[in-house]
Amino acid sequence: MYVVGLGALSADRLPACNGRSRIHFLQPLDDTMYRCASATLAVAIAASTALTSTPSAAQVQRNFPPNALRGELVVGDPPQILLNGRASQLAPGTRIRGQNNMLQMSGSLSGTRLIVHYTLDLGGQLADVWILRPDELAKRPWPKTLLEAQTWVFDFGAQTWAKP
Repeated sequence: MYVVGLGALSADRLPACNGRSRIHFLQPLDDTMYRCASATLAVAIAASTALTSTPSAAQVQRNFPPNALRGELVVGDPPQILLNGRASQLAPGTRIRGQNNMLQMSGSLSGTRLIVHYTLDLGGQLADVWILRPDELAKRPWPKTLLEAQTWVFDFGAQTWAKP
């Protein structure tokens, strides 16, 4: 039982403690158990996060849709972009996924040149973007135009394209 101050209670109103003193003041060592437990928990969480965020754990195969094209993206002042050397725009609500598959803000990519897979909306604006990892870049061939995507054969499970 910890009583730091009596407040409205008086010493004679406190329950008996089997012959021991009725008032126990908070001792410095009593509080260390909680700090040790929280420090141990923090170290355990940090270690598990470090283990799950290693590149080998993050290298999960991303599944790209069959209408995803490969291209070069240069982000200007959003929504202005250069897509394969041509001026274009990001669609409202464009999702840009980084190499770790987390969403990236277009403003943070301003001025960068990226090799990406992308999809277009019905208006021809960039709808979805995936910034490619080296293992994804190695998968060749990958269509760069809509005509190529319509004539080539896509294997969704292997995430590869085959020319006819």
